Amino acid sequence: MGNIKAFLTINRKEAGYRPVVDRIADFGEVEQTLNSEDRILQASRCMECGVSFCHWACPLDNLIPDWQDLLYKGKWFEAYNTILLRNNFPEFTGRVCPALCEKSCVLNLEHQPLTVRENEAAIAEHAFLEDYIKPNPPQKRTGKKIAIAGSGPAGLAAADLLNKAGHIVTVYEKDEYIGGLLRLGIPDFKLNKGIIERRLAILKAEGIRFEPNVEVGKDIPVDKLLSKFDAICLATGAGVPRDLPVEGRTLEGICFALDFLKQQNRIVSGQTIPASERISAKGKNVLVIGGGDTGSDCVGTSIRQKAAKVTQIEIMPMPPENVNPATPWPNYPNVLKTSSSHKEGCERRWSLATKRFIGEKGKITGVEVRQVEWKQSPEGRFTMKEINSPEIIPADLVLLSMGFTQPVHEGLLDDLGVRYDAKGNVETLKPNETSVPKVFVAGDTMLGASLVVRAIDSGRKAAKTIGNYLLCK
Repeated sequence: MGNIKAFLTINRKEAGYRPVVDRIADFGEVEQTLNSEDRILQASRCMECGVSFCHWACPLDNLIPDWQDLLYKGKWFEAYNTILLRNNFPEFTGRVCPALCEKSCVLNLEHQPLTVRENEAAIAEHAFLEDYIKPNPPQKRTGKKIAIAGSGPAGLAAADLLNKAGHIVTVYEKDEYIGGLLRLGIPDFKLNKGIIERRLAILKAEGIRFEPNVEVGKDIPVDKLLSKFDAICLATGAGVPRDLPVEGRTLEGICFALDFLKQQNRIVSGQTIPASERISAKGKNVLVIGGGDTGSDCVGTSIRQKAAKVTQIEIMPMPPENVNPATPWPNYPNVLKTSSSHKEGCERRWSLATKRFIGEKGKITGVEVRQVEWKQSPEGRFTMKEINSPEIIPADLVLLSMGFTQPVHEGLLDDLGVRYDAKGNVETLKPNETSVPKVFVAGDTMLGASLVVRAIDSGRKAAKTIGNYLLCK
């Protein structure tokens, strides 16, 4: 702990966002950066607590106090290498992680937590800028071949570690871009896709083979997959979106959030979408159903597409601001989250249940909703009761953003014959091991829809399990 008084004398300072009027005119990253001097001052605020709750809260067990101290001392290279001990892609998590570590920081008791996420991103960017990050392919190859289905953060993390161990790794991706939902699901205003391409160039130079536009189980039959590779890792994600099967669901103008976001990411990448397939918010009343991060991404994307009005509704009640006694520190707090997109102009409403979709001539014109009241029983169960009269919210475009239920079973998973758990995710008998010999699993395919940081952790654990399995072969 280099500066023992910093946490008392230096306040939390965030980089902040670009001005709203500027950022809604493009899809450039909204978050700004601090200069190196300010960033080092922020790192100096780390108390290096005897019990590091930040470390406890991070799914990756990131050595947060260690690299904060190195950053404070100006040892950027050493700080980056310390992060790499637990995190393959700090440039990703430094941008899109909800920073569970910060919520558990002791300084968060005063609502002044360390800027862990921003510090991590700054260290990663400094490492790229100073050319610390160079391809380092393994000196020897084991000859063992591994196929990874899915190129999201779990698949990439597993591929990175397995390749470093000298195995021959091929990553298959059904879409035209490598990166999974990092590439097509997260808007460019949160994660510029050049950041992903920059890392992929390193991974390719280190020997990982990437095969886009290849759907495993369809373009490569399962029997061929099993005969060609010594181990297979399933990292296809949780691809089944939660639907809302109420009256009027088939009206034109109702679509899943991810379809909307993927299309815009493709447009930003230079693709041309036929007018007949275009999902556009321009000039429309947009209703986003679902209050999570993906819903927030829909809000920001709709605003940039020049929507007339954007409304976001959630069936659950509005969380309290700042502090929630039900989720006390150091747990992750269930409190009101206001994203950069919300600050750009959006009406947010809570405790609204969608009853039916209304339309004219086959197109959506409005959504009937009903206010609900939530009550908790003595046993802790919540029940919902509809109150007040129905209300119609005008809508020309409805985006369903209610999460995902499970991985897609049809095709690869069913053909392999893997077992599923009660939620429909791939069941694991031992850590990352499926019911099928030499077939392993990582990320949302086994966890259900979760965070990028949890996916990376799962991919790392899968790589270890696969490595141990291959040692015994």
